[in-house]
Amino acid sequence: MLEKYLDIIVNSYQGYFNYLVKEITTLSWHNYFYGLIAVSLFFYALELIVPWRKNQPKIRKDFWLDGFYMFFNFFIFPLILFIAVSNVASQAFNDFLSLFGIANWAAISVKSMPKWGQLLLMFFLRDFIQWNIHRLLHRTPFLWEFHKVHHSVKQMGFAAQLRFHWMENVVYRTLEFIPLGMIGFGLQDFFIVHVFALTVGHFNHANFKMPLGPLKYIFNNPQMHIWHHVKELPPGYTYGCNYGLTLSLWDYLFKTDYIPGSGRDIELGFAGDETFPKRFVHQVVYPFIK
Repeated sequence: MLEKYLDIIVNSYQGYFNYLVKEITTLSWHNYFYGLIAVSLFFYALELIVPWRKNQPKIRKDFWLDGFYMFFNFFIFPLILFIAVSNVASQAFNDFLSLFGIANWAAISVKSMPKWGQLLLMFFLRDFIQWNIHRLLHRTPFLWEFHKVHHSVKQMGFAAQLRFHWMENVVYRTLEFIPLGMIGFGLQDFFIVHVFALTVGHFNHANFKMPLGPLKYIFNNPQMHIWHHVKELPPGYTYGCNYGLTLSLWDYLFKTDYIPGSGRDIELGFAGDETFPKRFVHQVVYPFIK
């Protein structure tokens, strides 16, 4: 048993390293490395051409720090630890189920549905799960210490989405694992939904204004998400508001929406952020010390 898990760890490191090298050295339509850079450059161009906050510097406060977070969270951290640990955890969970004679733990089969139906179902289900996890990050003191990294942003821009503690990767993927796995979604479906959600996330944090009309009640947007980052929480919203990642729908349904005005020039952050670390290493270590 131990040998099997050691093989998984070795194969995980080798496999992900080879994947990363291929991503960097090979161009293709599904290249995630350059795709992420392309999406980032697109929204940065919008911020430069038609900025919502015109007085905000073109290279805003902590722009390069957020850029480093992008490469660390999406590429370096998986290589250092996450891929190997997640693969071992997945195998351990399957081995545990096998003790009870469960070989396939997908409780619902979606393969009979058309492809567009599978993608739509996964998109809505995953976003609802993530909305609840996001609320959990705000309501649980231990998890909030990690989520503070994201809320330490003082000037909003597309790259602010990419500033988050690596522990959030662990929390989101762990809590998504069982409900999404029980429906039997494929890895390719997950990738498509992930890329779409990532793009909308760039949009939500961008220094850019695009009125959505009635669609604002379905999709998140910069004018809504800016209030999620407001420093002084409004009365009646003890833990925050506007938790939606891709969809604003859940906030309107569960009465956690709050948009009292444009929010263009509101102060961002959280109470006591004056003493929050400013450097990457200190931000990563802070929650554990705290």
